[in-house]
Amino acid sequence: MITRRTTIAGGLAAIALPSIASAARADMLVAGTYANEGGKGLYPLTSAGGQWMVGEALGSIPDASFGVTSPTLGSYFVLREGDRGSLGIYDRDYRQFATRSTLGSGPCHIALSADQSAIAVANYSTGNVAVWRLDKSGVPDGEAQSVQHEGTGPNVNRQAGPHAHWVGFTKDGRWLHAVDLGADAIFAHAFAAGTLGATKIAYRAPAGSGPRHLARHPRLPIAYLVSELANTLTVLAANDDGTYRASATLPTLPAGFTAASQAAHIAVNAAGTRLYVSNRGHDSIAVFALEPNGDARPIQHVASGGHWPRFFLLLEERREMLVANERSGTVVVFTIDGEGRLTPKPGSVTVPGVVFLAHKP
Repeated sequence: MITRRTTIAGGLAAIALPSIASAARADMLVAGTYANEGGKGLYPLTSAGGQWMVGEALGSIPDASFGVTSPTLGSYFVLREGDRGSLGIYDRDYRQFATRSTLGSGPCHIALSADQSAIAVANYSTGNVAVWRLDKSGVPDGEAQSVQHEGTGPNVNRQAGPHAHWVGFTKDGRWLHAVDLGADAIFAHAFAAGTLGATKIAYRAPAGSGPRHLARHPRLPIAYLVSELANTLTVLAANDDGTYRASATLPTLPAGFTAASQAAHIAVNAAGTRLYVSNRGHDSIAVFALEPNGDARPIQHVASGGHWPRFFLLLEERREMLVANERSGTVVVFTIDGEGRLTPKPGSVTVPGVVFLAHKP
């Protein structure tokens, strides 16, 4: 069975974390890590005097491929990657009070619905999506629904079958979108009363492009798709029926760069004026200006300060971005200036095998 780390090790979760995380404290974070890259679990990160510091790892939460927080529920939802993926639900002190099978392998991304009544998981290796209803305490209520994606792509090493890589509910709760790297597609799953309905293709990506993550504009009916294998950013107009129409495609890499690289994470700032993408291989963060109509324009490429920038977290209230460089095991801090451009701060925080960052609930 293909796992993310077998493919990722030869080259490989988030849209930005859900907006509910913005209510969490900006000076308390956690970092998920992979054991095979030296990670010993979930690491707490705290800021004091303007400097970030790492604490002792919580070894009881290993191979955490992705996590989201809910300050409202007081819960933290963490994926444990593996052939039998699992979703763990923890309180503010990281005591596990529930766990569920993700009904697939290689889970890599989680999304909470806007009203926090449902949670969805993307299983990369098996190419399926699982969805649970949540009770008022944040515990999955009943059995999960699972929807299996179908499709392949021309890249025989990465696209022999479907590989769900990102999930996200629309604000109105009518659709659950799922980006699938193996099928070269965004799927739209109808969603009502906590139940998944019919599935259709929301957007057919170019063959072999390997779409990875999606980020929605905070105000406009526009979404932005980053494709891992093609190293591209696609601007998508959102239709009322859950489908998308591409209006422009831009490279995430600078002109003239021809070495191997794979686009990874994507996020839009709260104002909807800047967009960021990480490039693994080129080891950079690409910065795009977003015009009033949602069009994107590249304005900067800045070195990520380490190797393989798998993830980054915007901390706009601190005017900072934290970049998780997986293979160098470092978290590098950048300041965000008034134009949205990035400048690295001196030094870095050592977190072996770091793969994501999240607010502490």
